Amino acid sequence: MSYPASPNGAGAIRVRPDPGQFWAGAAATAVVAALIALVGILVSRWALNIPILAPTGDGAWGNAHTGEYVLLAALVALIAAGVLYLLELGAPAPRVFFGWIVGLATLAAVVYPFSTNAPLEQKAATAIVNLILGVAIASLLSAVSARAIRVSRSVPPTYGQPRPQAYGQPRPQAYGQTEPLNRPGSPPLDRPGSSPTPPNDWR
Repeated sequence: MSYPASPNGAGAIRVRPDPGQFWAGAAATAVVAALIALVGILVSRWALNIPILAPTGDGAWGNAHTGEYVLLAALVALIAAGVLYLLELGAPAPRVFFGWIVGLATLAAVVYPFSTNAPLEQKAATAIVNLILGVAIASLLSAVSARAIRVSRSVPPTYGQPRPQAYGQPRPQAYGQTEPLNRPGSPPLDRPGSSPTPPNDWR
């Protein structure tokens, strides 16, 4: 994302996310999302006695679906980070678009459990965990994007100043000045510091 040059010739301002800081924050967001999913399952199954993702007999940690859900939460966080990074590179108002995308995706994740045949309490518990995950991912990545910003300014050449030439090339003249030319058959032109050559009829 870049801004046009200012009228006083200050140059264009280019705003880009710093890749190192951004993806470090994205990795941390993925770890937080995985922990939120794990803690949400543990609280639901152990503290609230609501067996989400697995039957009650599988204990407080559930079965293999627990690990799948945790990994899926981390993967969703990384995908959201990739979407935000692309928006920061080229879209106008990238955080507005990101908020809408994550908000609609979170809404779909909250509504989806109610389309299954699970008991109502399990549907509600899963929807709450998904809601917390969506809010956490959106808020953390927005904070990462706001901090991992690199601003650069491109300075245009000053009006009237010659641009640097390659070595051995003739130096350009200042604006409004021209270099005198020697035409074939004409006498050589006088240069500053040299004596003029008199014509033949002066002798």
